[in-house]
Amino acid sequence: MCKKIITAGIIVIGDELLSGRTQDTNISYIANWLSPLGIRVEEARIIKDHKDTIVRTVREFSKLFTYVFTTGGIGPTHDDITADAIARAFNLTIDIREDAVCMLKERYSYTELNQARLKMARVPKGASLIKNPVSQAPGFQVHNVFTLAGIPSIMRAMLIDVQDRLETGKKLHSIVVIAEGISEGDAALPLSIIEKSFDNITLGSYPNFNRELIGVQFVARGPDIEELNKVKLKLEDGESKPCPFLKSEGCTVYTDRPSACRTYPLERGVIGSADGSLEEVYFLTNHDYCKGHFEEKSTDVSSWV
Repeated sequence: MCKKIITAGIIVIGDELLSGRTQDTNISYIANWLSPLGIRVEEARIIKDHKDTIVRTVREFSKLFTYVFTTGGIGPTHDDITADAIARAFNLTIDIREDAVCMLKERYSYTELNQARLKMARVPKGASLIKNPVSQAPGFQVHNVFTLAGIPSIMRAMLIDVQDRLETGKKLHSIVVIAEGISEGDAALPLSIIEKSFDNITLGSYPNFNRELIGVQFVARGPDIEELNKVKLKLEDGESKPCPFLKSEGCTVYTDRPSACRTYPLERGVIGSADGSLEEVYFLTNHDYCKGHFEEKSTDVSSWV
């Protein structure tokens, strides 16, 4: 049976993240953790500690994605409001749960378990608890939303109790091709041509500026390894190289490679017109070669973008 596509959204909650005082690492960790399970993170959003904002975002993500992960805002302080916001998002009541209190008692004595700490045992009605082996204060699951701690070490430990609850999907694979001596701008149009040739492949380019290598890394991702290998061949055989004719006046462009000219150095590339369309072409800077053997497409280079 073919596995279906499973998606996820991540909501990171905290004023300290938006102010720049704290740097988020939870998004990248959750995305990397989900990838081997075949679950694709399609959106991540950092939002403030504001109840209406949390409610609105949770409702939106819950409808859009198979699973939603929230981090932050379930501690003992006054601005930890995520649990109440999740309850409101799903029109649920919220109260202290005895099983959550039992978890807290594994860490805190009777005198230490004050009202502030008991706040961490407030859980929306009907939610499933998520174990926390680090500090014992649980997270919880409501429908397709998993509410986790914001502290990275605690959040990661909570995911152990989440994995068995998730349906796995089509796993994404990736290939990497490194091209030296070009920039992202040089490769942008050819990459668009290649990506449009494959329905389930996404292509990204990432520049290198270190002394050892100046160039671009091309990363292709998709569920089909055979298709990825085809993309790799296209990238490696030079079809993604920049098109010199875009910078050379007086160049002649051909839409088909002439059979009579296979011994001459025709290059393959793409051109983009003012209306945004793309066309795959061959070009020859010295157009005296092969004259009369093919249908010539002459163009004023200045008319192309």
